[in-house]
Amino acid sequence: PSSTVPRLQNDSWGKQYSHALFKAMSHMLCIGYGQQAPEGMTDVWLTMLSMIVGATCYAMFIGHATALIQSLDSSRRQYQEKYKQVEQYMSFHKLPGDTRQRIHEYYEHRYQGKMFDEENILGELSEPLKEEIINFNCRNLVANMPLFANADPNFVTAMLTKLRFEVFQPGDFIIREGTVGKKMYFIQHGVVSVLTKGNKETKLSDGSYFGEICLLTRGRRTASVRADTYCRLYSLSVDNFNEVLEEYPMMRRAFETVAMDRLDRIGEERP
Repeated sequence: PSSTVPRLQNDSWGKQYSHALFKAMSHMLCIGYGQQAPEGMTDVWLTMLSMIVGATCYAMFIGHATALIQSLDSSRRQYQEKYKQVEQYMSFHKLPGDTRQRIHEYYEHRYQGKMFDEENILGELSEPLKEEIINFNCRNLVANMPLFANADPNFVTAMLTKLRFEVFQPGDFIIREGTVGKKMYFIQHGVVSVLTKGNKETKLSDGSYFGEICLLTRGRRTASVRADTYCRLYSLSVDNFNEVLEEYPMMRRAFETVAMDRLDRIGEERP
């Protein structure tokens, strides 16, 4: 053997196996022939086999490590991939800087750095589990809203399962006066201003709702509603609104009572 290799015949088995392990790892992990070049043909072929096995194991290790790191926070990775597409879209259409900034802030507030296919996840669950999750997610809304706090739990559940989460930025007009109303809104968090023809301004905040008047009257919006802060709302479409209230006619009367009071305050004639 070469003088660079220590003579190990008379050393302890621990030293012998440690040196053998070091030689094997230097072949396999360094993807080379290690400290000593192979001499005979047997050494050459064994060394090549060792390097091939080592390269394969190394690639598998890197692949598994990468997959593990990505799976640790897959929702954040999905958000980052989605936002890269949004950035490329904004760049492709050459959107102005202030619009890009508003889009960026919208994504930050709407998804908060994580993205889930919530509709698909809930769709795979049983109805009792789905209702339990929705009731839990909307617990603050229910606790802050007298309409829900004093209502039949079955009505509350029927309502909550049909709500869709939406986010609006300060200055956004959620509703414009004179347009055909297709949704009503429940405020989970935020402040909105109700603007009427007489320049009267009414503030609504957490636990309030608006937009129900035209769903009841099937007319056009009687006032505009503007977001004053970042608003986290739940919307209910007119079809789902009527579907739920057909099952609970007493709740329709509760909505009508509030709607009539609001119409009186903004000076509209009752329908």
